[in-house]
Amino acid sequence: MAGLGLALLLLGLVPAGAVWPQPQLVRESPGGGRCRLSPGRFRFGYARSSAVGPGCAVLDQAFRRYQRLLRDAGPRGPGEGPEAAAALPGEDTRPWEPLCAELLVSVATPHCDGFPDMDSVESYKLSTSEDLSLLSSESIWGALRGLETFSQLIWRDEDGTFYLNKTDIVDFPRFAHRGLLLDTSRHYLPVRAILETLVCAQDVMAYNKFNVFHWHIVDDPSFPYESAAFPELSRKGAYNPVTHVYTLNDVKLVIEYARLRGIRVISEFDTPGHTHSWGPGAPGLLTPCYAGSIPSGVHGPVNPILNTTYQFMTELFREVSTVFPDFYLHLGGDEVDFTCWRSNPEIQAFMQRMGFGQDYAKLESFYIQRLLDIISSYGKGYVVWQEVFDNGVKVKPDTIIHVWRENAGPYQQEVARVTKAGYRALLSAPWYLNRISYGQDWQTAYQVEPLEFEGSPEQKELVIGGEACMWGEYVDVTNLTPRLWPRAGAIAERLWSNKTVRDLQDAYRRLANFRCTLLRRGIQAQPLFTGYCDPEYSGF
Repeated sequence: MAGLGLALLLLGLVPAGAVWPQPQLVRESPGGGRCRLSPGRFRFGYARSSAVGPGCAVLDQAFRRYQRLLRDAGPRGPGEGPEAAAALPGEDTRPWEPLCAELLVSVATPHCDGFPDMDSVESYKLSTSEDLSLLSSESIWGALRGLETFSQLIWRDEDGTFYLNKTDIVDFPRFAHRGLLLDTSRHYLPVRAILETLVCAQDVMAYNKFNVFHWHIVDDPSFPYESAAFPELSRKGAYNPVTHVYTLNDVKLVIEYARLRGIRVISEFDTPGHTHSWGPGAPGLLTPCYAGSIPSGVHGPVNPILNTTYQFMTELFREVSTVFPDFYLHLGGDEVDFTCWRSNPEIQAFMQRMGFGQDYAKLESFYIQRLLDIISSYGKGYVVWQEVFDNGVKVKPDTIIHVWRENAGPYQQEVARVTKAGYRALLSAPWYLNRISYGQDWQTAYQVEPLEFEGSPEQKELVIGGEACMWGEYVDVTNLTPRLWPRAGAIAERLWSNKTVRDLQDAYRRLANFRCTLLRRGIQAQPLFTGYCDPEYSGF
C-alpha cells in the first residue's frame, strides 16, 4: 500500500482495512476471502428485519455521507491521481473477482427521532462477504458506529482497485462517555469551525467514535451565548455583539449536526468563578471587591448572598435547560478565587451570621448547593468540576464529578476518592490537548489507563469515561483542527477499545494510517512523524 510514509514502512505495513479505534473483536476469513467494491454501484440499504427503514433521517443521511466517502476510501496506489479516482477503478477491470454490491443495516429498536443520551446502546455486529454484508445493531447509534467501521475496512491495491476483506466484527464501547471539550470564550470559534470539528468534511468526531461535545461556551474573557432572557449578557459581554455570538439558531444547528452523528452536546455555564464577562450585562450579579473600607471598582465571582443572584440563575438556566436537550448540564464550580469575597464587608457579615467563620469554601458550597437545587427543579442532571466535591458540597447521588486537577496530587487518588464516595467520575486530568510538546506526545495520552487507581470493582464501574480538553487560551480557528487531530484519536481509542489494546507500535501504524484517512476526508490532521500521505500530493 502506498502513501503511508517512510516511518510507517519501516515499522511494517498496517493490515489492509485496519480500523481506528480498534474494535473489540475482529476476525478475518482464514482463507483471505475478499471482494471487489465499486463505489459507483455500491449501495447502503435497510434489511427486511430492520425495525427502521427509509425515512429514518439519522441513517438516511449517514448512508449518503458514507456513499460519498467511498470514493476516497483506502490508500491510493502509486501514480494514481484525481483523474484515476474519478474513473472509479475496479469497476470492470477484474470481472473474475466477486463484486460486493451492498451493505444492509438492521436496527432492532424502532426509534429514529430522539437524541443520544448516556444510556444509548452503541454496540453493533458487522459481517462482510461477497454474498452479503450485514450490519446489525440494537439502536441507530450503534448503526452509525458500525458504518464508520465499515468505511475503514475498504482498501485499494496498487492498481487503485477497491477491495473489502471478508471480516466479522463484534464491537461496543468500553466507556459510555467519550467526549471532546472545546472552549469558545478565550477565542471565539465561528459556528463553521465548530461544525468542522464535529463534521470536518463529514464528521471527524464520529470518525473517532467520540459521542459527547462538551461546549465550554462562556468564561471570563467573553460571553458569546445570545440569551433570549438576558440579551444584554452577549451585547455587553461578547467580543463583538454582532459577529462573535452564538444565536439560538446557531446553537440548534450545532445540536442537530451532532445528533445526526450520534453526538451529545453538553453545555457548560461555569459559576461562581470564571464569570467576569457576565458582569457588564447583569449589573449586581458579581461581587464588588474592596480596598480597605471602600469599593475598589473591581468585581470578583458571582455574589452568593443576594436573592437576586438566584432569581437571575433561575431564569437563565430555565432557558438553558430548554435550549440544550441533553439530560446533563455542566455547571463548572472550579477555580473560585476567594480574595474578593474576603474583602467585601457585606459578605464578611453574612459569613458570621451563617456560622461559616473564615471558611470561604463553605460559602462557595452554599452557592453551589442552591444552584444545584435550581437545576434539579428543571429535571436536569449535572456535571461539576472536582472542586465541588473537594469542598464537600452536598450533591445528588447521580452527580458526575469531572476530575481535571493534578497539582493537588495524582489524579488517580482523586478518582479513588470520588468513586469511594459513590459518585460517578469523568476523567480529563491527563488529556489536556492544548498542552503540546515536541515529538509524539499522543503516546502519553494513549498510555493512560482510566481504571488504574486503588479501588474496588464497584468503584471502577463508576468511572463512566473521559474527555479530551482543548482550552482556548492559545487556540483559535487557525490551529484548532491540526492540534486536535490525530492526537485526540489516541484518547478516542483508549475510551472505546479493550483495555488490552496497548501496543504502541501497532497503534502507531494504525494511527498513521488513520491520519492519512483523515487527510483524504479533508481534515487537516497534523503529522505524527516523518513521512507523507498521498493526499498531500493529489490536490488536497
